Amino acid sequence: MLALLTIENAIAFVIAALVFLTFATLIIPHFQSEDLRKRMREVALERDKLRARQRAELERNNQARLRDKPKGLLPQIVEALNLRKHFEADTYRHKLRMAGLRQEKHLVTFLAARLFLPFILGIGAYAYATNTMSPDTPAQMRLAAVMLGLVAGFYLPGVYVTNLIKKRQQSIQLAWSDALDLLLICVESGMSIEQAMNKVAREIGSSSIALAEEMLLTTAELSYLGDRKAAYENLSLRTGLPTVKATATALVQAEQYGTPLGQALRVLAQENRNARMMLAEKKAAALPPKLTVPMIVFFLPVIFVVILGPSIIAVMNMNYAPGQ
Repeated sequence: MLALLTIENAIAFVIAALVFLTFATLIIPHFQSEDLRKRMREVALERDKLRARQRAELERNNQARLRDKPKGLLPQIVEALNLRKHFEADTYRHKLRMAGLRQEKHLVTFLAARLFLPFILGIGAYAYATNTMSPDTPAQMRLAAVMLGLVAGFYLPGVYVTNLIKKRQQSIQLAWSDALDLLLICVESGMSIEQAMNKVAREIGSSSIALAEEMLLTTAELSYLGDRKAAYENLSLRTGLPTVKATATALVQAEQYGTPLGQALRVLAQENRNARMMLAEKKAAALPPKLTVPMIVFFLPVIFVVILGPSIIAVMNMNYAPGQ
């Protein structure tokens, strides 16, 4: 036992330990790099699978659109009269997409409505004016009614689409803060932006179907578009909201310059919450001026009647008392 505790054995033991540590230092990183490469391959395979699923879904949707291509008299009229060119079909196609109407049959129906609705309302206005106005009514009045029907029929489809766009934007705006918070949680948990958007779209559907549709479309575009920037820009164009545009810009910059995506989403979520709070405070501050006119018109006359009514009745009784 004492022979094992000599200085030579201690030095040999230390040298052996140092050799082992040196060997471990040189070898272990190779195993770690192999493990890292294996994990990266698994992540790449999972991403390719996700893109393949999204492409298959997109192809099914495209085939469905081709099968649902409008057929019948209206498309023939639209093509024969070249309404796509005369009514600026590209501009209204963008508006219809903002309203959630993406199929080609929606554009055909819109163009046909702009063509036929003025004549329908014009004839209806003429019939109404003929039946309600007296025979002595000047012809200019009937002509004015017909012109009013023509103008209303021409602009009514555009007003309807604009109303749909406003309702859709309002739905997206109300659910956007919650969507940003969920997107931040998913990204910080380690999900890619495609998986995070897909998850958020499924969760936010109960609050806003419009926002869920837009996020699913963005996920599909991220899977097949060569330029990911175009997918984010399309999201901002389809919604037309400044908050969504700011988020899309932040996502583009995060991918271009390698900035942390979670940090950008956290800043955007905080700014969005602050903007919503400021909007609520603005509405609360505008409430007293809006209540002024109803109070003057409805409340003050009632108060005057309640206060002055007994006095007026007493004075009237005093005036009638001597004559009885």
